[in-house]
Amino acid sequence: MLNTTAPGQETLAQKRLSDYPDWGYLLREIYEAYRFLSSGGSDKIRAHQRAVREAISRVSKSKSEIRFDAPAQKPVSAHLKRALDEGRQERTAPLIRAVESIQDHLIWQYGYEKVPRGLDKTYAYAEICGPNGPVLTTEVILGLVLFAPGCTYPAHAHSGISESYICLSGAVSENHQGVYAPGSMIFNPPEHTHRITVSKTEPALLAYAWIGPQQQLAGQKMVFSRKGG
Repeated sequence: MLNTTAPGQETLAQKRLSDYPDWGYLLREIYEAYRFLSSGGSDKIRAHQRAVREAISRVSKSKSEIRFDAPAQKPVSAHLKRALDEGRQERTAPLIRAVESIQDHLIWQYGYEKVPRGLDKTYAYAEICGPNGPVLTTEVILGLVLFAPGCTYPAHAHSGISESYICLSGAVSENHQGVYAPGSMIFNPPEHTHRITVSKTEPALLAYAWIGPQQQLAGQKMVFSRKGG
């Protein structure tokens, strides 16, 4: 079905989030995770969780456009099945099932113009919601990160962006300051330099959220400001 947008120009009718229930359910499960996961008594983390929930609520209510580009795999995608299988046994199982329902549409990518040596086989991310889609918005950026066993993700920081990870399966450490297992959250305020290491025996699947001024989020990809560079 075609909509006429100008004399002599026709485009396909826009697809909306409401037309794809599985994507709506995925956003709902992420919302619920940010609702029920503990803030550990931290006012800053609690405020971040609330900001993510409010942004997801605005996206869900706004009839956001959804755009599907061609799915893309990376070498680390070979670990996704194992990561999902492991996640079904954890408290994150509802979110894992929601990811499974849309996994064939995911566009796995690197976010680097030049990928650091070895990282091309052990890491990739897929955006769920943000200025690059599939759910188009500048309210929030949501996505998934997949790490192969033994991956070391280089030290980096995000300018003007508050970031959080929810561990869905596997186990990771950040800056060698604790181990994050399924159902736990990592919070990184703007400019905070962080480095991630992954268990040597299992892959790790994390959901992430970025919150910040819309002008900061607009045009953003998961591109990092590396420490010292």
